[in-house]
Amino acid sequence: MTFDSDSAFDTLADSASASGLPSGLSMPPAHGQHSGSATGSHPGPDAGPVNHALPRLSRRDVLRMLAAAGAFAGHGGSIPDSRAAAPANGVIVPGVSVPYATGYGTDPNLVKLHEIGDLWPLIMSKPQRRAADALCDVLLPADDLGPSATSLNVPAFIDEWVSAPYPKQMEDRPLILEGLDWLDSESTKRFNKPFADLDAASRETLCNLICDTRKAPASLEKAAAFFSRFRSLSCVGYYSTQEGWKAIGFVGNVFTPTFDGPPPEVLKQLDVEQTVA
Repeated sequence: MTFDSDSAFDTLADSASASGLPSGLSMPPAHGQHSGSATGSHPGPDAGPVNHALPRLSRRDVLRMLAAAGAFAGHGGSIPDSRAAAPANGVIVPGVSVPYATGYGTDPNLVKLHEIGDLWPLIMSKPQRRAADALCDVLLPADDLGPSATSLNVPAFIDEWVSAPYPKQMEDRPLILEGLDWLDSESTKRFNKPFADLDAASRETLCNLICDTRKAPASLEKAAAFFSRFRSLSCVGYYSTQEGWKAIGFVGNVFTPTFDGPPPEVLKQLDVEQTVA
């Protein structure tokens, strides 16, 4: 198959960015690196002394802040949502009314084992879910590195994602749901059966039409955008599991008595030298 437009790691990074995480978050600097670069938020070792003195607030400014805080508390402490008001009855999806969330709410109950669909109604139709199952296994089939995406409930994760009543998820919702409908429609047009009922070769034939947003014709631009986003979500769901970690050799947060740097074969591939003793 010619799914060569993005690596799984690029997809993971892209998905993490697209999922609504604050753009200021970054990974800690690697061993031997400093964050005082053009993209870092802290000065490097040669940046010179740092002036930690803050501008002094005037008494008038302090009184204004205290007055504002008192007014805020007197109104129940609720911050008005700056986004445009949502429809009064929530976001309407065919057959389901999903309430619009004005914020991210309280912390979830971490000691309860939640069942699928506990937190909000799942909105994928049965045909859409069948298409999602089939597409997930085209992208991440069972092989010598790990189990299939469906065996790890990746389609259920995507269903939860597009059903969530939060801004980024709601932005993805029409793209994913309409894309799954397109898969079935195009599959029926070309092969006289839904996408989930196609054999492996026919599924790949259809996916290869939309697997690269740079090469897809204008008529398939939206379908290619769907495929790219679905692939990202599939990888996020898959590589967030223990089995997904094993597939890429990620061992997690484990103690190591020494740090010997990157393996020589990695350094050679990147054409760099290990300079940290």
